[in-house]
Amino acid sequence: MIIRTQSLHGRISGDANLDGPQKFHTKIVPRIGGLAIVLGVFIPIALFDQGNTNEIDELFLLASILPGFGIGIVEDLAKSVSVKIRLLFISIGALVAIFLLGTSINHLDIPGIDYVIAIPAISMLFTVFAITGLTNAYNIIDGFNGLSSMIGLIALMVIGYVGILFSDSLIVLFSFTLFGAILGFFILNYPRGLIFLGDGGAYLIGFWVALLSILIVNRHTQISPWFAVMVNAYPILETLFTIYRRKYRQGKSPGHPDGLHFHSLIFRRILNSSHINSELEWFSANAKTSPYLWLFSSFAVIPAIFFWHSTPILIGF
Repeated sequence: MIIRTQSLHGRISGDANLDGPQKFHTKIVPRIGGLAIVLGVFIPIALFDQGNTNEIDELFLLASILPGFGIGIVEDLAKSVSVKIRLLFISIGALVAIFLLGTSINHLDIPGIDYVIAIPAISMLFTVFAITGLTNAYNIIDGFNGLSSMIGLIALMVIGYVGILFSDSLIVLFSFTLFGAILGFFILNYPRGLIFLGDGGAYLIGFWVALLSILIVNRHTQISPWFAVMVNAYPILETLFTIYRRKYRQGKSPGHPDGLHFHSLIFRRILNSSHINSELEWFSANAKTSPYLWLFSSFAVIPAIFFWHSTPILIGF
């Protein structure tokens, strides 16, 4: 419906900035795909999953998602919300999750550090930092058709699989409900790029994956906290290197955009964008970029599937 009606709302919802350092599309495209995904999650859970033992936790989890998703959609429409304000709202959502769901990162299986992180105030701050960071990471890697959404699909599939191993109905429900909602978006986003995630969609996926990663470790002590790290290794590494590059190499704010992300370099140097001479070639190169990163992400995710219980092995990987 968003795609079919873009002539009515495209002036507001469309991504009309075609010249930015992280822009690799050639036409104005609706950037409110997150709205479709959130409806694809909230509606079925609200209509068909009432009266079960996890209902309160489900409501709390959905409530915690709203601040970050909401400010993301505002940015998609207004295109004027600062990075600091967006991160603030995501942090508020993280605090809501901590207080309502009682979940936090309280150990890393590293002697010494675990004593510090077990302190409630430090645990809370670290959890907010981790959730906010991974949420923003999904926005950072959202540079090419199918990239951020497929990374989210891979993470949710692995978390859902481990949830099945432990018969955890809440983890399974939230993993595969969002998986289905993203998949509906993905087939319209990749490879044709008919609709974009936007900040709202990227924040929704990133926050959801971050929260489930922490929840599954909290709910099952047999699972290593490094399982959560490995499942999200690619967006985490991209974000850390982005901060290092912008702040310490370029002397700029970490929120300042540039065109030196891993996906940008693959597009420019491996797919050789300097030799693109037509819109068809541009479209083809865009579509060919994301699979490189899907494979790269799998190098971390596959060990997490087999060694979810072993901190030493996961740290080694």
